[in-house]
Amino acid sequence: MKPANGNYIIQLFEEWCPKAYAVEGDKVGLMIGTLNKPVNNVMVALDVVEEVVDEAIEKKVDLIIAHHPLLFRPLKSIDTASGQGPIIEKCIKHDIAVYAAHTNLDIAEGGVNDMLADALNLHNTEVLVPLFTVPLKKLVAFVPEDHVSEVRKALGGSGAGFIGDYSHCTFSTPGTGTFIPGEGTNPYLGDPGKMEFASEQRIETVVPENILNKVTKALIDSHPYEEPAYDIYPLELEGKMLGLGRIGELDSSMSFESFITKVKQAFGLRNVRVSGNVNKEVKKIAVLGGDGNKYWQAAKRLGADVYITGDVYFHTAHDAAMDGLTMLDPGHHVEQIMKNGVKSKLDEMLGKSKYSTVITASSVSTEPFRFM
Repeated sequence: MKPANGNYIIQLFEEWCPKAYAVEGDKVGLMIGTLNKPVNNVMVALDVVEEVVDEAIEKKVDLIIAHHPLLFRPLKSIDTASGQGPIIEKCIKHDIAVYAAHTNLDIAEGGVNDMLADALNLHNTEVLVPLFTVPLKKLVAFVPEDHVSEVRKALGGSGAGFIGDYSHCTFSTPGTGTFIPGEGTNPYLGDPGKMEFASEQRIETVVPENILNKVTKALIDSHPYEEPAYDIYPLELEGKMLGLGRIGELDSSMSFESFITKVKQAFGLRNVRVSGNVNKEVKKIAVLGGDGNKYWQAAKRLGADVYITGDVYFHTAHDAAMDGLTMLDPGHHVEQIMKNGVKSKLDEMLGKSKYSTVITASSVSTEPFRFM
């Protein structure tokens, strides 16, 4: 096996959480280096600090995929003796590319907020702060009768045909395809220069826009023709709603004290900050990774008993408590859950491609605060 190219790795990654998902003004994508190279080792990190880069150098890492952007504000100069300078210098000297997936990873299905909700075993989860829907496309392919099953399976396996809780949804009608193979062709059916009448099926399915390239590739790879015929149409139907945070329910109500213990165990915490009423039973939980101060009213409006988010401000805690919402602040660093989460996702995606690229999660804690 050979290592995957960096561009290919990020292409797969962005099928999961496209840069277009990021909120306006967020800095996502390639920060340092190039993706146009073989990548033997990828390391997933929450932050790109000097200790993380040193770990990457030791592990011979070619690409760091981080949640928090290293370069969030424009640099006026790069002083290699201070600030971000030593980090940038080390990455360039050791040919380590740095890529950031921030709010797009928060928003994506299976991203940071779903990881947090899953760690708490929340059920019936919904988006806490809806932002947009994923556009849907209709893919229509024309397939010879003896390959209909194979193509239909490839389309469903690549993510097409999801309608609610149903997968592999297609509709097909029989018909006759006509074509004349040109000189130098090697047609699956017919002979060059002669009109061919082929018994075909018209297969229709729906495809989320963000995976359209992946699905069309699956169609082409599974289709026997040298030049498969297919059409793509826009749809008025709305796709899945995406946004920040999640809200869901515990298996059963529990005391807030017991829930605190559950949160600590789920996220590996020694302590958490709490505001509001703590003498109550809780079941409906809202969670939003990072700084979710401005969304507490959404949690209250949707009936959350507890809202979990980081970096809670003094006045936000007061306002939420006066409105009857209990807040739990596990710290911004709780987003470290993404390290193993992204590693698992990349292992799954690259495993299907049979590449030798190794994915690791950074072992460095980038929590800047200490309790003394």
